[in-house]
Amino acid sequence: MRIDRRRFLTISAAVAGAALLSPRGLLAAPQATVWRGQALGAPTTLILNHPNPARAQVLLRETAAELRRLEAIFTLYRAESELSRLNREGYLLAPSPEMLAALDLAGRVHAATGGRFDPTVQPLWRAYAAGDTQAIAAARSGLGFGRVRISRARILLAPGQALTLNGIAQGVITDRITDLLRAGGAEHTLVDMGEFRAIGGRSAQEPWSVRLAGGGHALLTDRALATTEARGFSFDPEGRLPQLIDPATGTARADWARVSVIADSAGLADGLSTGLSLAPAAAIRAALPHLHGVEVRALDASGQEFRFT
Repeated sequence: MRIDRRRFLTISAAVAGAALLSPRGLLAAPQATVWRGQALGAPTTLILNHPNPARAQVLLRETAAELRRLEAIFTLYRAESELSRLNREGYLLAPSPEMLAALDLAGRVHAATGGRFDPTVQPLWRAYAAGDTQAIAAARSGLGFGRVRISRARILLAPGQALTLNGIAQGVITDRITDLLRAGGAEHTLVDMGEFRAIGGRSAQEPWSVRLAGGGHALLTDRALATTEARGFSFDPEGRLPQLIDPATGTARADWARVSVIADSAGLADGLSTGLSLAPAAAIRAALPHLHGVEVRALDASGQEFRFT
């Protein structure tokens, strides 16, 4: 089942004398260059303002090429991506540096969230999406990211395992595109691929303001933001089974309606927002002393927001 949870990529870069843009609801300036395509199974749009039009075109081509390259590593929608081959064969020889870095980050987030972030939920996710109760019961035996063996030479899955990186890859890709644009001279830039990362603020005096689902906003200057909405997709028509799988029990559930995480990188924020959606307030408080500079904003079922720093 194909779920477009991250709908688009927008990059808005400020230029001297031009209107500064937010990707949420404001129009591109007349001189903006717009690119549309696909990434990780979702429609993408890139809006880039740059004082040098020729350099902007180069950055667009570089960004499009980088998205294609990263998609060939992380997507579940292409049979020959690295992740699809790993899941199909149960092993992957000579994994790319990007795959190894993403799995290393996944391991750190797995530990930081007490195992609540676990990429081995993919077979359970498929079983819930299919509504197959027998497959759900069988898939629980494959859970456990600690059972995945990772080295530079090979990644090896335990029997019955398959991985999803949907809870972290979008953030990882956002970080890589941000690095590409920063190296290309972008300033006062906001990268949005469902997860946000800012280069500077909206201006030298003003941070970027990003609206959060369910109300409120976050201010970003050289920081990243990721949000997970438990019922952004549900496995059942009644909405009782949210898209999140608890690896401790194998059930579809969530402690929060929305969790937003602000961190130094979008990959870290992405993974934490997924894992901490399954964590009670006490567990979030216990995790934060080990996560330098991370802020968590969690919305409960009644609409009340809790902030953890």
